[in-house]
Amino acid sequence: MARATGGPRRRSRGTVESLPSGSLRVQVYAGIDPMTGKRIRLTETIPPGPRAASDAEKARTRLLAQVDQRRAPRTRATVNELMDRYLQQAGVERTTLVRYESCVRVHVRPLLGDLDISRLDGDVLDSFFATLRRCRTHCNGRNRGIEHRTAREHDCDARCRPHQCRPLANATLRKIHSCLNDACKRAVRWKWLGTNPVEEIDPPSTTPPDPDPPTAAQAAALSTAAWKDLQWGMLVWLAMVTGARRGELCALRWKHVDLPASTLTIRKAVAQDGSSTWEKDTKTHQRRRITLDPVTVDLLGSYRQLLADELADVDAELDEEAFLFSRDPAHEVWLRPSSVSQRYRRMCAGLGWDMDIKELRHYSATELIAAGVDVRTVAGRLGHGGGGTTTLRVYSAWRPEADRRAASTVSDRLPAPPLRPSAVSDVAAPGPTMSAAKTPTEATDPWRQIAADLRGALLCGALKPGDQLPSASQLATRYGVAASTAHRAVVELAGSGLVTVSRGKRAIVTGQ
Repeated sequence: MARATGGPRRRSRGTVESLPSGSLRVQVYAGIDPMTGKRIRLTETIPPGPRAASDAEKARTRLLAQVDQRRAPRTRATVNELMDRYLQQAGVERTTLVRYESCVRVHVRPLLGDLDISRLDGDVLDSFFATLRRCRTHCNGRNRGIEHRTAREHDCDARCRPHQCRPLANATLRKIHSCLNDACKRAVRWKWLGTNPVEEIDPPSTTPPDPDPPTAAQAAALSTAAWKDLQWGMLVWLAMVTGARRGELCALRWKHVDLPASTLTIRKAVAQDGSSTWEKDTKTHQRRRITLDPVTVDLLGSYRQLLADELADVDAELDEEAFLFSRDPAHEVWLRPSSVSQRYRRMCAGLGWDMDIKELRHYSATELIAAGVDVRTVAGRLGHGGGGTTTLRVYSAWRPEADRRAASTVSDRLPAPPLRPSAVSDVAAPGPTMSAAKTPTEATDPWRQIAADLRGALLCGALKPGDQLPSASQLATRYGVAASTAHRAVVELAGSGLVTVSRGKRAIVTGQ
């Protein structure tokens, strides 16, 4: 007699196989590998025991859920294969691509390259970044050896020293994190991964900006030392006056200089990777015009005349396409940015200082802001695309002169102090009232100046509706005032309906 059935029996998804050791192996089909065309099976082994069968069924259910929710890996590709494809399709500027390739070659491939991307998870990535924070050479803390000054055969000297662990800089850690995050996002899009494992970890923290530009005395000493060589002195002078980047200075041509109009146009920059150099757009991909002061115009005029006289001695003319700064007699070849940095460091070392040429940009920004130039104008001269946010947060530094002005302003706003008890007769003389205190004009009120700068940033669109204002402590640091003064400027904007203020949160632009 045939047994009645309730319909066709469904085939069970996944298998549970008994191994000779007594363990159970759970396998679930997860699709076809898009790279190899082979089937992908998720596998998990359950140790033997009285609950092995129950645990195996739970593991099968869990693996099936990963497949159904598209969280299972779709390929057996390694991190090396992922990074190869990502770098081919990154679509970033050449300079950025060179930095990404360097980070991947030096740090990602040696530590993660052979690992299947399906094994990338929060634990693996946290261990990876912990290694980079411990030592940039990935040493194990024991076999440190000697760090040689060169990989070529040589006689060791004082520059060959025992290895000392140095953590990787936060900026480089963030670059590696960004590169891995973008690659894994694309892997999800290509269906290589079900989820992005990099999103499970916190990005490396940013290093608080701490600009340290030369002081006025140091700037004078640097200028004096640089003018011993005419061309080098002109380059350092322009870096101080304009705040231009070193690559932008190397790319300057005489056609970019309009002496009658007292303007300098920044159009291009020179980038470098090892011995390779190339001309590219500026960092913000925009040209900018910088107005020059009369002294700089005179210096550039004299410098150009001397170059023209030198070329006339060899029956040549100074072409408009010629570079301002070059080692080539006809000025047809640009300077290498690395050589500019190295020469500047050597000059500073001769004066007893450890400085980088980028600090001249900090110097230019700090001096202009301390002189009362509005932040929007300073940002335009330096080529910052944030409308002043980057200029305030990163490039401007505290100046004692501005701090003294702040102290004077505070004292002017306070009432005069009462007479000392020893100077009073038997009847104490009342102290002066608040109305007797000096009331500074609007132009000297620091909180009004801060409010005016912020209002200008709102009106010109540098700060848009929904953007957050810098915190009171950040404004106080940049303007050299007390936090209460900066807070008063924000309250002024809130009273005008330009920003909204909530307790414990930064002010937000309202868009009115």
